[in-house]
Amino acid sequence: MIALSLVAAAVLAQGVEARVESPRDMAFELKLGPYKPLVDRESTLTTRPYEDTFGTEPMLLGEVELERQFFQKFGSLGAGFSIGYAEKYGHARDTITGEYSAESTSLQVVPMKLMAVYRWDYAAITWGVPLVPVIKGGFAMTPWWSSKGGTVDTTGGLYGAGVKFGIAAVFGLALQLDFLDPRLARDFDTS
Repeated sequence: MIALSLVAAAVLAQGVEARVESPRDMAFELKLGPYKPLVDRESTLTTRPYEDTFGTEPMLLGEVELERQFFQKFGSLGAGFSIGYAEKYGHARDTITGEYSAESTSLQVVPMKLMAVYRWDYAAITWGVPLVPVIKGGFAMTPWWSSKGGTVDTTGGLYGAGVKFGIAAVFGLALQLDFLDPRLARDFDTS
C-alpha cells in the first residue's frame, strides 16, 4: 500500500510543474471609468448646479495607482497612492431666465487618494483561483476648478477653484489573467 502511494505521488509530481515566482512588492493599476462628483448633495444648495449645467451623465475619469506591498503571508498588505483626472463641459443656465448660456463652461477635477490596501491573493497563488478580493481605505483630496469660456470663472467675485477633502473606501474583485496563458505568465515573470 505504501509503495502504491509512493508510485502514485511520483506520477502526479511529474505532471505538475513547480511554480516559482519572483518576489511581489509593487502593484500598478490603470483605471478608466465613470465619476460623478456629489456637488448637488451639498446641504446648503437649493438648486442642482452640476445636473443643471452638465446633465445627469458622469464624467470619464482616468486614474493611475501605484502600490507598495510590504507584507505577504495570507494575502498582501500595502500602501498606495492614486491620482486621476476628469473634465466635463456644458452650458450654464441664466439664473433669471432659465435659458442656457451660449458660452461654454467646464469643471475639472483631480482626485488623489492615499490608501491602505489588502489583497486576498492567497487563493490565486496557492490554488490558481483567478479572482482576488481587494479592500482599500484611506484619505482623499480632490482639487477642482471651473472655467468659463477658457478662463477661470470668477462670477460674483468668487474664485472658481478649490479643494475637497474626504475619506475613500473601495471594495473590489480583481481578475488575475495568469490562468488564460500560464506559460506566457511565467515567461513574463521571468523577463
